[in-house]
Amino acid sequence: MSAVMNAIGVAFAYAVLALFAQNAIFTRGLGVSRLIQLVGDERTSSWWFALLLCVTQTLVAPLAYFAGSQIVDLPYRAPLRPLLYLACVAVVCIFEHAILRAVKGPRSGLLIRILPIAAVNSGVLGTMLVERTQSFTLAQSIGFGLGSGLGYLLAVMLVTEAGNRLRSKAIPEAFRGLPITLIYIGVLALAIYGFTGHSVIL
Repeated sequence: MSAVMNAIGVAFAYAVLALFAQNAIFTRGLGVSRLIQLVGDERTSSWWFALLLCVTQTLVAPLAYFAGSQIVDLPYRAPLRPLLYLACVAVVCIFEHAILRAVKGPRSGLLIRILPIAAVNSGVLGTMLVERTQSFTLAQSIGFGLGSGLGYLLAVMLVTEAGNRLRSKAIPEAFRGLPITLIYIGVLALAIYGFTGHSVIL
């Protein structure tokens, strides 16, 4: 029982770490291009996108952990690793697609349309590569995957809220739109990066 509670505690600690101090968007730049596209895009719900990305990262984490442990002794594991993790993402994406088709809820059509851009995202693949290059345990990988997904949701909230305020007339015309959004993300990244730098603290 204590081993289970310890694993849950480790997963929770790494989720909090990935959510705040090691936010994948602000400290590593993962998924920034898609984040900027989401702001002001009325066709895609930022909330549903972030939720699907969070679910995908949480499901991919244990699959990538076990798949990565199978190739650890191979001499050519470095070039094989990204392909293996892309295959893990594809398996999870197909599984999620099958579930959404089977459920047939009121938002299933919307979620099926959003799923490919949420699952095939540099945030998902980059998080997996961080987990494996840092040699995280299974509990750490699940916690970091969940926290990174929630961190993406936090980033979406911050940038979407700022998008409404960055339309001010006080901003010089040359900086309005994408330039001021990138400056805002850069300032946030510097603030969050200052907590731990580039290394994982746990």
